[in-house]
Amino acid sequence: MWEAVDALGRRVATRGVAPAPRPGKFVGIFYWTWHVGSSEPYNVSKIIAEHPAALNDYEHPAWGPWFAPHHWAEPLFGFYRSTDRWVLRKHAEMLAAAGVDAVFFDCTNGTFTWDEQYKTLCEVWTAARADGVPTPKIVFMLPFGPSQDSLTSLKHLYLDLYKPGRWRDLWFVWKGKPLIMAYPDNLTDVPDDPEETRLRREIREFFTFRPGQPDYVNGPSRPDHWGWLEVYPQHGYVKLPEGGYEQVPVGVAQNACDASGGHCAAFNLPDTYGRSYTRRKGHDRRPDAHMYGLNFAEQWDRAFELDPEFVFVTGWNEWVAGRHKHWGMKDNAFPDEYDVERSRDIEPMKGGHGDNYYYQLVDFVRRFKGVHELPKASPPKTIRLGGPASQWDAVGPDFRTWPGNTKPRDAQGYGSTRYTNHTGRNDLVRAKVARDRTNLYFMVECASDITPPSSPNWMWLLIQISPSALSAQPSASFPLASRPLPNWEGYHFIVNRAAPGVLEVCTGGWNWKPVGKARYAVNGNRLEIAIPRRLLGLPAGRPADIRFKWADNVQKPGDIMDFYLSGDVAPLGRFVWRWRE
Repeated sequence: MWEAVDALGRRVATRGVAPAPRPGKFVGIFYWTWHVGSSEPYNVSKIIAEHPAALNDYEHPAWGPWFAPHHWAEPLFGFYRSTDRWVLRKHAEMLAAAGVDAVFFDCTNGTFTWDEQYKTLCEVWTAARADGVPTPKIVFMLPFGPSQDSLTSLKHLYLDLYKPGRWRDLWFVWKGKPLIMAYPDNLTDVPDDPEETRLRREIREFFTFRPGQPDYVNGPSRPDHWGWLEVYPQHGYVKLPEGGYEQVPVGVAQNACDASGGHCAAFNLPDTYGRSYTRRKGHDRRPDAHMYGLNFAEQWDRAFELDPEFVFVTGWNEWVAGRHKHWGMKDNAFPDEYDVERSRDIEPMKGGHGDNYYYQLVDFVRRFKGVHELPKASPPKTIRLGGPASQWDAVGPDFRTWPGNTKPRDAQGYGSTRYTNHTGRNDLVRAKVARDRTNLYFMVECASDITPPSSPNWMWLLIQISPSALSAQPSASFPLASRPLPNWEGYHFIVNRAAPGVLEVCTGGWNWKPVGKARYAVNGNRLEIAIPRRLLGLPAGRPADIRFKWADNVQKPGDIMDFYLSGDVAPLGRFVWRWRE
């Protein structure tokens, strides 16, 4: 199990806070494949900051062409298109690490099913599954009603994807059949057209249908309705015979307000229910209130109260909204996204709240679905550096991460933007820790032979020491008496940063001081390091308790968000592995 602390110091739930695994609990997330990117990117937050006069002026030239999609801010991965395979692989790993079971593609507008985009995702995620990534599975959400557009999309998806059995391993199955959020009402027999009748009957029998309720307030109006977004307190959807509900929607924010009665409205109306709004306390007016996910937390409180089988989260990566001269009670209106407060994406952004919502999602998913106990360390063992790999066979836990994520990026973004990234180098796949009375031994394996130690930013090992494991009078040649210890993003030590084998202690922020040498050996795809316990302030007679991470070829030392962008880290992002005696 991976642990993490977010930028606000909030620790992601582990056993003790989260329950044991709860079979029959699932989490899905709304996901957008509509980033085709034919126009240049327009950043609403930037436009408003640079052109305040444009705020309510639909004709202002800063907005660009009419009907151009506008990003509420810049995603961490840039203004990407939904065919960017590098980004799709990142999404696969991040959502898998979060414990998300299904993504729901937004196909609620007309007959757009974004075929090239979803098929590219299926190709990338199938390859990721071959690498061991437990990616989410896929579901389509079609228009909110039994319209002709819905029928057209249903027939198209069935004939193009489901009937031929394409990417069957990625279909999310619910109640014994592939799930689709669509209305089956117009799958009726057609007089004098036996072929059309046969097709419609096939489709009716093939799927589990859960039609989407578009409204944020009214709740289910038919027994098979599912919700996608509601104001607090949300309803339960599909009553179960034994009591309880199949599904509850959970949103990051809602484009609604008191003036609209909680129903859908333009997100740039005053006092819409943004990220910092809660029904219990109203609007939090602090400038940084969007950082904390208050709305999201209140919505999860309701989900925990109703404890359904399935939680539907809105959302991951919508990012853009159309701009309308007048819509939803507002001139120059943005329906679904607007700015850092009035938006509902969880995918990390550049600046702003960064990756806070991602780890909040991880935390809530764990509290809902449960987690396993921390695995126990194997008995003490002395490792001979450079010796046979077999000496590690009996050492546990076996910390694993996914191979195949160091491929280069070379993809077109929105408009004329293009993204390239060739920093992937050593593909980290496995790690172990051993110990005896004198040393801690660290081993990391890569998918292929490790590059020479002379390579820049080569194979960093970052270590956190739990204060309870430190000696009262440490024998290390640096002060550890103060509490809390100086750290960078929680890490107290780093190896290989200044030079191969050099152990440094953090003196605060991205500042490090050498404290000794660690022996190391490279043997093909395996690196081994031995660090004296005394240099880490760990006495031989007290059980060690550490968290650690490997990183290679990071391009922006001191910027933890670069852990998502360059080289390779294990485990991903802010996650760490915990090892204790």
